[in-house]
Amino acid sequence: MNGLTTLAAEDLSLFGRDPWWLIAIKAVFCFAFLMVTVLFSIVWERKVVAWMQLRIGPNRHGPWGMLQSLADGVKLMLKEDLIVKKADKVVYVLAPIVAAIPAFMAIAVIPFGPAGNEISIFGHRTPMQLTDLPIGVLYILATASVGIYGIVLAGWSSGSTYPLLGGLRSCAQMISYEIAMGVAFASVFLYSGSMSTSQIVAQQEDRWYVLLLPVSFIIYIGTMVGETNRAPFDMPESEGDLVGGFNTEYSSIKFALFMLAEYVNMVTVSAVATTLFLGGWRAPWPISTFWEGANHGWWPLLWFVIKVQLLLFFFIWLRGTLPRVRYDQLMKLGWKVLIPVSMVWLMLVATVRALRNENYDFQSIVLYVGGGVVLLLLLSLVYDVFRDRGDKAREAAEQAGPQEPFDPMAGGFPVPPLPGQELPPVPRRPSRAERQLVGKEADDA
Repeated sequence: MNGLTTLAAEDLSLFGRDPWWLIAIKAVFCFAFLMVTVLFSIVWERKVVAWMQLRIGPNRHGPWGMLQSLADGVKLMLKEDLIVKKADKVVYVLAPIVAAIPAFMAIAVIPFGPAGNEISIFGHRTPMQLTDLPIGVLYILATASVGIYGIVLAGWSSGSTYPLLGGLRSCAQMISYEIAMGVAFASVFLYSGSMSTSQIVAQQEDRWYVLLLPVSFIIYIGTMVGETNRAPFDMPESEGDLVGGFNTEYSSIKFALFMLAEYVNMVTVSAVATTLFLGGWRAPWPISTFWEGANHGWWPLLWFVIKVQLLLFFFIWLRGTLPRVRYDQLMKLGWKVLIPVSMVWLMLVATVRALRNENYDFQSIVLYVGGGVVLLLLLSLVYDVFRDRGDKAREAAEQAGPQEPFDPMAGGFPVPPLPGQELPPVPRRPSRAERQLVGKEADDA
């Protein structure tokens, strides 16, 4: 471990030494960074989606329409603020605040630059990070979980059916996708040996974790889209069946707070993905090899912003290309795909780390891990074969057994048959020749 990595591992003591005015400046910078990024992201999203759909997009307010988000914010603040009669007024007013405030809190532990390479602000040396914790990533998970309460409470307190359904969907979606997100983080903890964000970035000096842990990165990408309720996983506010979801009964500044919380959460999860998997503030590979000063001074802030913007473009690209999934597909992806895959991947990562700690060579590790994967696949294949045989045997027994008589009109109205039941044969209408023959026989009689 070289000097920079060792320094970053011991530099948690650097945080908390700044004077109060410098802490205030850094906090204001974090807030301003989120706000400016949100304003830019809204315009960028509308421009990119318009370009993908062969439209123009915002082009009136400011140069190239860049002030459109600011104009929309002013418009929302000046609109009439309504409160529905059947709403729980206290919770109804507090819900947007509960959704917005935790969205800003997570940025406090995100490193914008190396802790060992301090910058100078008004003559004071300080790291490019507001603070850091030994459990910084768990702090991010906690703030993200609290923000969901705002959406759930907004749906419940509105006193309306559609917002309540949107809030319940958001709660189920959060539970489903935060499990897979936490397991994906666990793989990073195993490799870095720390939950501190600055330490995790310091451990990626030689190789980013997106290369060492590609499955964890893919799982996190899926969970961060579900966590922020973005298309194609925007079930809590799907206008096709819920009018507007949890924010249907909101207007004016309270509605703007929900929109602000959504975009701030997008920036936050993109910053977390950059920190844990994409090297954080580190310069990309071609630049870092021939430029020694790429990771010093204020330059790390530029690399960090570029990576975050690329992930935000990924959000926009998904919204402009993929249709909204059904709710059962959303739950199936979370519980039957992401969670099992993340658990199996975590066991493989833990096995590899344990073998490396025992000084096994690379070939032995590949042999052991590959053998375990092959054995698991064989067991699953055998299970599927015997399960299919059992299902076929039961189906054959049901078909061979006596069929229960089924009367679709027994209850006074038609009902469909249950499994194992059959509808009675429909009486065939006699043909014209048969009707003429019957009439002729009646005449002869």
